[in-house]
Amino acid sequence: MDDQGLRGPGGRAIVRFMETPDNAAASTAADEPTGIAALDWAGASAEPQYRAAVVDLLGALAYGELAAFERLAEDAKLAPTLADKAELAKMASAEFHHFERLRDRLAAIDAEPTAAMEPFAKALDDFHRQTAPSDWLEGLVKAYVGDSIASDFYREVAVRLDSDTRALVLTVLDDTGHGNFAVEKVRAAIEADPRVGGRLALWARRLMGEALSQAQRVVAERDALSTMLVGGVADGFDLAAVGEMFSRITKAHTKRMAALGLAA
Repeated sequence: MDDQGLRGPGGRAIVRFMETPDNAAASTAADEPTGIAALDWAGASAEPQYRAAVVDLLGALAYGELAAFERLAEDAKLAPTLADKAELAKMASAEFHHFERLRDRLAAIDAEPTAAMEPFAKALDDFHRQTAPSDWLEGLVKAYVGDSIASDFYREVAVRLDSDTRALVLTVLDDTGHGNFAVEKVRAAIEADPRVGGRLALWARRLMGEALSQAQRVVAERDALSTMLVGGVADGFDLAAVGEMFSRITKAHTKRMAALGLAA
């Protein structure tokens, strides 16, 4: 991961992950509204490049939610108890509901949902194939760590959005309950057998690298989304701010690792 960086249209370097200062000041940008009012998507208020970026973002999120539904349904088969199986099934249902909201939003702005999701299917499928959990605990860590990194990234992008779209994105990124569930189960497993902690810590570090690479790939392959991220569509933030964004994502990951009882 040391040699990886975020690249935009044409393969230009935007920022190298490891160049981010460890002591970068925390920003509250992700919690502040963009100032872009709700848009009339059928009218002239949606600038074409901005619309393309929004369609890309919603398409990526929609496929991510659909994949999360499928993965949680599969993980439920690994559940050690019936109560655990039922809990994962409930979370899978919540993910599918999120997918439906994103699909409906795409249709409402006259974007074909399947076409909007298609460009992101391979990257997400590759990620899930490369990080297939070998057991129940690895599945829990993946859902908590991997999905949370992706959610942090999309929340950062949401700062750039109009008010209606931003509200939808933040809603579908809400924790479905998997966070507390995963923390409880993983900590209990480590308490019962401390050796489990080392294996899961290595697994979580691998997930971190793969998830950041996925975020890089999603942005680099879509010009409109890349331009939005570096500030070419709305009031922009500069390259230093992009570095700070990845610093915030990394710090949040470290906190989640601590919550799980794992060394970052």
